[in-house]
Order: sequence, then structure tokens, then C-alpha cells
Amino acid sequence: MNDDEPYLSEEDEALRAELARLLQEHADLDASIEALGHMPAPDQLMIARLKRKKLALRDDIVKLQDQILPDIIA
Repeated sequence: MNDDEPYLSEEDEALRAELARLLQEHADLDASIEALGHMPAPDQLMIARLKRKKLALRDDIVKLQDQILPDIIA
């Protein structure tokens, strides 16, 4: 084990893996929304649905980040 790397429990590793997956999904949705917006006749309903899903993902991402790095009150 490298002394420079902090020990991560299996739960922490799972949380980080889930966070990476959610971040990738968020980026994919962002790219999809951007591509749909450049179409000659963009489907506004689909764009709105994707944006809502993206916002929900952002909420999940923030919750996971809070679990990984909880607030420390000094």
C-alpha cells in the first residue's frame, strides 16, 4: 500500500465509483441536450425531460459528495 494514498474502505470505494458514474451520466446528458438544441427543429419536450433528469442527477451527485467529504465544523 502506498503511504501517500489514504486508506479507502470498500464503502468509500463504492461511493466514489457511483459518483464517477453519476458524473459521467451528467456529462452525457449535457452533451445530449446540447446536440438536441442544435437540431433544425429541436424537440423542446425531450430537452425539458433531459434537463429535469440532469437536475435530479446533480442532486444525487451533491448527496454523494457530502457522504464522501462530510462538513467539518471547526
